[in-house]
Amino acid sequence: MNAPQVLQDALGQLLGDARLSAETLPGTDLKLWLIDAANMDRAFNPEETRRILEEPPYWSFCWASGLVLARWLAEQPQWVRGKRVLDFGAGSGVAAIAAAKAGAAEVVACDLDPLALAACRANAELNGVTLNYSADFFAEEDRYDLIIVADVLYDRANLPLLDQFLSRGRQALVADSRVRDFQHPLYRRLAILEACTWPDLAEPAEFRHVSLYHARRA
Repeated sequence: MNAPQVLQDALGQLLGDARLSAETLPGTDLKLWLIDAANMDRAFNPEETRRILEEPPYWSFCWASGLVLARWLAEQPQWVRGKRVLDFGAGSGVAAIAAAKAGAAEVVACDLDPLALAACRANAELNGVTLNYSADFFAEEDRYDLIIVADVLYDRANLPLLDQFLSRGRQALVADSRVRDFQHPLYRRLAILEACTWPDLAEPAEFRHVSLYHARRA
């Protein structure tokens, strides 16, 4: 099976010898087109490093929080079964795909990055599910039962989004491994679960502990 050409070309422009491969995520039955782990074993030259920092290919990894959220929905499908769900900052689409497989009535993968949406489409096809797509969360109507979110709080400037999620959905489910002093009156922690980014980036152990938060519109 060959990787989608548009994604392979985009990755090749960043890292000339990098390849995408269809990988089964640990602890799941989900497959994603991810950067080949073998490519992560070498040192990047300065030009490659510059390109990666300027246009990081988030969509070519399954980040730890996304993996935790996907596993959570697979194990507790009542969170999404029969519901209208939007995956904010969908990236590879792992959480959106998990929601669709768990029986959501509708799932919208939302991301500003056109390549991320292309990855979501390719990964949805790989897993035999149907998603809808959006490039603008704020253009969406307030019609969702649940907003799911993983790995978007890496920048503290994104914290105000916690309120915005509840402007489009009745509830929000947020997975995060970066914010240690998470405080918001509407969000409560449900669990702390462990996972690593795939392929494994050998991140510090603290980033393998993912907190799952839930909020309901007041």
